[in-house]
Amino acid sequence: MNFTPFEKKIFLSSPTMHGEELEYMTDAFKTNWMSTVGKNINEVEMMATKKVGCKYAVALSCGTAALHLCMKLAGIKNGDYVFASDMTFDATVNPIVYEGGIPIFIDTERDTWNMDPVALKKAFEMYPNTKVVVCANLYGTPGKMEEISQICKEHNAILIEDAAESLGATYKGVQTGTFGTYNAISFNGNKIITGSSGGMLLTDSLEAANKARKWSTQSREDAPWYQHEELGYNYRMSNVIAGVVRGQFPHLEEHIAQKKAIYMRYKEGFKDLPVTMNPYDENICEPNFWLSCMLIDKTAMCKQVRSENDAYYVKEKGKTCPTEILETLAKYNAEGRPIWKPMHAQPIYRNNLFVTAKGDGRGQTDAYIKSEIIDVGMDIFERGLCLPSDNKMTVDEQNKIIEIIKACFE
Repeated sequence: MNFTPFEKKIFLSSPTMHGEELEYMTDAFKTNWMSTVGKNINEVEMMATKKVGCKYAVALSCGTAALHLCMKLAGIKNGDYVFASDMTFDATVNPIVYEGGIPIFIDTERDTWNMDPVALKKAFEMYPNTKVVVCANLYGTPGKMEEISQICKEHNAILIEDAAESLGATYKGVQTGTFGTYNAISFNGNKIITGSSGGMLLTDSLEAANKARKWSTQSREDAPWYQHEELGYNYRMSNVIAGVVRGQFPHLEEHIAQKKAIYMRYKEGFKDLPVTMNPYDENICEPNFWLSCMLIDKTAMCKQVRSENDAYYVKEKGKTCPTEILETLAKYNAEGRPIWKPMHAQPIYRNNLFVTAKGDGRGQTDAYIKSEIIDVGMDIFERGLCLPSDNKMTVDEQNKIIEIIKACFE
């Protein structure tokens, strides 16, 4: 390959700041509202409800805190089974365990790379007493939320929507973050808009919102002194972080448009390669295109082996693999990332139940090795990768990345 490294690193997805953020942070400083109350917090909660279309928003320290309080509101108790997305970041799943629940992982479907409704139906047939489902929208693309919601209603189960990655995305014209009884979004540093940290719990229930606010401030009772009658947490968003989010919100649609342009340039640039992009049905949903991802055709995969902490490959003419592409991008000072490793394959959750569209999926790793691909998430993990998707990347820089990746197939 005859390329020179990028002078400045091309990031996967870094914060894009505009200036208003500093004004609102400075206001918090000047007015001395530096803690977990203040105008910025009130404003971002209002902005979130207006944008997403829910009635109430509770600003919290991070998306994981929001998910934890969603689990607590759902009433998960020690030993309860909870159905959860399999191909996701572990922050979707860990809060289930915080409350003593036991995750059962639901396999992925190819249309959206999200929870498979067919597998979810199968899971309810196998474990009909399960009363909570946690569904994540991967890389900014909504899952089949109408089908998933209907299945939950049929089984009288509470749906929690993890929309941490999908703020601003819509499914059949409805914003994500509204399909669950309780929902969570994130303002982590790499998200579509950021506060450097922070998250929100979204709901249409005033009672739930009030409970979440109380729990997030150490469950203080209405008394002249510090009185506590139940377990609480230090989860409230600070007024300073809220200032950053407040300055970011007006730029959400701008960021989405930039991310979509990146996705479309990749799609066009790779049209002659044996690859596909992370899928969505434009007649049903509009992602926020947070991360652009690609999936290498099985016939174009060179030999690749991954241990728990390392990856190896054997170069073959005309073929490549995620490991080679990611190592090559890093060589030229550009950042990509593997697809989320499915939860059922993670050491911490390897003994948990896993359900595919065909039923009980325990031991499906062997089936994958035999090319009987019924474990969709592991197949996407093996062949997929997240591409540099930073919305400050120039067209020329992206075109160079496309050429670097093309050269990996030579």
